[in-house]
Amino acid sequence: MRKRTVKNGMRLIMAALILIVLVSYCHVQLSDLFALTPAGESRLYRLGMFWAAAIGGYGVVVTVFGFVLAPLKTDTRIRLLPITLGIAAMIFLFFYLLSSSIETPAHDEQKRMRPGDTITI
Repeated sequence: MRKRTVKNGMRLIMAALILIVLVSYCHVQLSDLFALTPAGESRLYRLGMFWAAAIGGYGVVVTVFGFVLAPLKTDTRIRLLPITLGIAAMIFLFFYLLSSSIETPAHDEQKRMRPGDTITI
């Protein structure tokens, strides 16, 4: 196992996870920051997911090649545990944000109409 190659691939996977979290849960803040229109916000989300998939896929390929290649003598000092814990933390953060977004509704969500309520146009 060539640890340097594995670590570089895992860094790419972590970058993809960070990009997925940013465009999934912070796309409104990013579109406000860059003053994007709703169409631009949708494009930001689609491009972010595309590049996250591309970077993550490339990271998986690099990691697999790192596992297959013969080790080098300089690979003894490289540690894989910190990047593995970082990836696990990003996966945990993604699922935490997912579960919290399901449980709590959006702040600007309209209240449900009750029987007898009227709509003023």
